[in-house]
Amino acid sequence: MTILQTRNEIIEQLTSAGIEDADSEARIILRETAGLSATDIHGRPDDEITSDIYNGIQTIIKRRLMREPLQYIYGRWDFMGLSFAVRPGVLIPRPDTEIMVETVMGRLHDGMRILDLCTGTGCILISLLKYSNGCEGVGVDISAEALTLAQENAENINNSASISFLQGDLYGTLTEMVTLITFDIIVSNPPYIPADVIDTLEPEVKKYEPRLALDGGDDGLDIIRRIIDGAPEHLIKGGELFLEIGYDQGPSVSALMREAGFADVEVIPDYAGLDRVVAGRLPIL
Repeated sequence: MTILQTRNEIIEQLTSAGIEDADSEARIILRETAGLSATDIHGRPDDEITSDIYNGIQTIIKRRLMREPLQYIYGRWDFMGLSFAVRPGVLIPRPDTEIMVETVMGRLHDGMRILDLCTGTGCILISLLKYSNGCEGVGVDISAEALTLAQENAENINNSASISFLQGDLYGTLTEMVTLITFDIIVSNPPYIPADVIDTLEPEVKKYEPRLALDGGDDGLDIIRRIIDGAPEHLIKGGELFLEIGYDQGPSVSALMREAGFADVEVIPDYAGLDRVVAGRLPIL
């Protein structure tokens, strides 16, 4: 089989299974399994692919046709230009969440302290520390599996000296020593999908990703309410809270922030123009 024939076969197989963006996934599979860049694919379409590599690709395809996410199949995924380990049981980093990091980076100054609730793979906190100077961070998650993975990612991306992870339920896990420290910034990509919506999601999400990281209760705002309510106790005066939200939750979450005393509340859209992040500042006075 040539590169072009293999690419076309992958696209046909994925498309027939109802998988969106089959062309993009074909490029990823050829890159990760065959070591072919986009230049290779388009510049050497008639080159032959060895039978071993072709068989390896077919093994990947079989798993993908079962709707297993590519991120779990390959065990890693890029986020903010960094390579994060990804495993079943922990939420997959998504491009939309990069909006959170980019927004916070615009407010981040050297030496700030960051608290990341529902840290998952650690992708938000690790990225913020990687692209800043002298900042420190604490990542919290209820899942021991997630924290093991986050620690692994921190060590691999060389942030281990400036980051620590704690297991527990939001603010309740902070030790006596940590509670004496207030944070300049709190960030979170919490569970925010309404419970009755989860079973309507694509198979990659509802079958493979952890419900604990998705389920936000009846209206999707259960965890968000708790984060907002507890944030003033753990932020410095003038500190900021950043929350990732669902596309239709901007007005509700903005209202919750204002009710909790936050000022300068704003909703930041993603690249598709959908509401993605709500930010607010704790007043100095």
